[in-house]
Amino acid sequence: MRTVIQSILAIAILLLAYLLFESIQEPIRFNREVNKREKATIQKLKDIRRAEEIYKVKFGVYTGNFDTLITFVKFDSLPIILAIGSIPDSLYDLGVTEQKAIKMGIIVRDTNYVSVLDSIFPSNYKIDSLRYVPFADTNQFFLGAADLETVSKVKVKVFEASVLNNILLHGLNKQLIINYNADREKIVGFKGLKVGSLEESTNNAGNWE
Repeated sequence: MRTVIQSILAIAILLLAYLLFESIQEPIRFNREVNKREKATIQKLKDIRRAEEIYKVKFGVYTGNFDTLITFVKFDSLPIILAIGSIPDSLYDLGVTEQKAIKMGIIVRDTNYVSVLDSIFPSNYKIDSLRYVPFADTNQFFLGAADLETVSKVKVKVFEASVLNNILLHGLNKQLIINYNADREKIVGFKGLKVGSLEESTNNAGNWE
């Protein structure tokens, strides 16, 4: 009988030790996974921001459509103006500007075109995956664009790309996600990661910056 009781106590002690260990390790594993997913997601949001900025340079507006944005990056190009030649010191001392040198034929401007994809992203960049949230299967970022009127009645072009933590952290401990959401909402006012805003002019800042 004593042996049975001792065996039960030993099992109970082991179980309590395991539960204690897990109560300590679960938040550690959660935070490690959050950091990994957020790092990849922030980089993707930076890539979306870069593509949107180049799109606006060419068209004067942002786009709220991933098909439009990805097609632009894949197939469109940007002009690069090269100035061939230089102003001799003798003319420079006389106040000859670059514009005058062009008119005099001393400097010649030549326009070349470079692929948007090659100019802003590394080689072999998977541009078709720009819309997808890392570690979230086929879930996509929210993407929107709008005209925003400021307090001074000035209309500005804005865009927003974002993902909620419930999508980004899917599969992790639900209670820890709830706790994390509460903390993030207190700190940045949003339960996820986003760049830009459809509600205020933020200079395209990310809420991690």
